[in-house]
Amino acid sequence: MTLAKICGLTTPATLDAALRHGASHVGFVFFPPSPRHLERDTAAGLSARVPGSIARVGVYVDPDEELLQRTVALVDVVQVHKVTAARAADIRTRFGRETWVAIAVRTQADLAEAAGHVGAADRLLYDAKTPPGATLPGGMGLRFDWSLLDGFRHPLPWALSGGLDSANVADAIARTGAPLVDVSSGVESAPGVKDVDKIAAFLKAAGS
Repeated sequence: MTLAKICGLTTPATLDAALRHGASHVGFVFFPPSPRHLERDTAAGLSARVPGSIARVGVYVDPDEELLQRTVALVDVVQVHKVTAARAADIRTRFGRETWVAIAVRTQADLAEAAGHVGAADRLLYDAKTPPGATLPGGMGLRFDWSLLDGFRHPLPWALSGGLDSANVADAIARTGAPLVDVSSGVESAPGVKDVDKIAAFLKAAGS
């Protein structure tokens, strides 16, 4: 069975839909420029609704120490974007959380970064590289060429992200063998606005 993470949840109703329809992971974004950003109190309320069998993932972009200190207790997994392997390793060691590092992919050469995170991360998240100057490192509905993963020897457990939705996720899993898929904008009706029906459709298509 493929695991599935619904990322960027912001309301009890959409969180409950993800839990009800079989998500293995739920994601809370702590990055103010994102339309999915959560303040700590809101995140705490959502986090408390999640049963112990489901992993809570905190999503961070090159986070400062103060943000981590305020929020990391609310999550089981720390997912970091735009950090070095050394920084990821430091976060993993000091906070004692499972740590995922996002690898931004556009070309085969981008995958070379993966090996450098052995010993620093527990999982790699392959996501589509956003255009130069983009405010967000992900959550923009972009996908990369999945054929880039053909024959690639993954140095760590991994997940597939970037441009997934209910129409293509089964294809993506069949094409790449992804053990875990991650969606955000693909289950939204507008940026930052999750849709309970799209969440249900995605999780059904992913076989979760």
